[in-house]
Amino acid sequence: MGQHRRRTPRRRRFLAPTLVTTALSVLTVAVVVVGTHSLTPRATAVASPATSAAVAPPAPGTPGIPAAVPVTGTEPSESPEPDAATESAAPTPAPTAAPTAAAAATPAPTTAAPTPADAPLGTTATAPATPEAATVGALFTGTVRPGNHFCTASVLHSTTGNLLLTAAHCIDDPSGVTFAPGYRDGKAPYGTWRVTAVHTTTGWSHGGDPDEDFAVLETAADDSGRRVEDVVGGNTLGTDEPFGATVRLYGYPASGEQPLLCTNTTGRQSAYQRVVDCPNYPGGTSGGPWISTATGHVVGAIGGYQQGGDTDDTSYSAYFDHTVAALYAEAAAAAAS
Repeated sequence: MGQHRRRTPRRRRFLAPTLVTTALSVLTVAVVVVGTHSLTPRATAVASPATSAAVAPPAPGTPGIPAAVPVTGTEPSESPEPDAATESAAPTPAPTAAPTAAAAATPAPTTAAPTPADAPLGTTATAPATPEAATVGALFTGTVRPGNHFCTASVLHSTTGNLLLTAAHCIDDPSGVTFAPGYRDGKAPYGTWRVTAVHTTTGWSHGGDPDEDFAVLETAADDSGRRVEDVVGGNTLGTDEPFGATVRLYGYPASGEQPLLCTNTTGRQSAYQRVVDCPNYPGGTSGGPWISTATGHVVGAIGGYQQGGDTDDTSYSAYFDHTVAALYAEAAAAAAS
């Protein structure tokens, strides 16, 4: 079902370690029919006394499913061309729950966008420590320490407060994977959260479809009982938004210990792929969010075509439409069960 053939000699952003699926992994398949992309969500979870299971996306208004998922645009044809008239207009997400007493000493950023830098479009620099940047973090296997992170993820707003967005090619088994939002220089200033389940589409899991190279992760509460969104906030998922959007692109290079930030206008690489020119985004930046400067929604994640790009200066993302919206709803339902 993929739109492109991937180049296999170089996969600069595919830096996830080999994670062997064992008998502890649980595979659950639910069938959903969603237009031109057929979505059958696949969930891989860490076995525990209360293992989450993937379920079909519930109908709108079902308890536990955020009403903020914007799916207001017209369903794309084979070659979608969203414009201002069809731009998603989801309501502002409800405020996240207040941190518990155990979190009182921890900064609790909002999801407000940072003040744009004076740098011209297409300039890459270290991301300033803003509330928005705090929603972005690095994925680790084992200990959170310098040189041990392999991909980037970001917090998705949800009523369950425990969902992350990344690229599907980054992870297929959550065993031993930890998320550290706002990670810098070997430190996790807001804490760490253990990944407990990975939700992808069968278009990805069965065929590696680059048009479905996105994943939603579930996380467990930390040792103090805090959910990740309670501490750092989350970004609302944006769908059917224009290809010509200006976005802030975040990513953690595998060779660095601080996040990168570049702002530039995206283009259309193909029917279901965005492209943006931002220099010096090497391996490790896969899964980094594309946050619209106009809406504040996350409208992409580094991945897709060539698993994010075969040069450091051009990045790709699968286009976010009803397929990712249905995957998000499936993950939110599983997290709420």
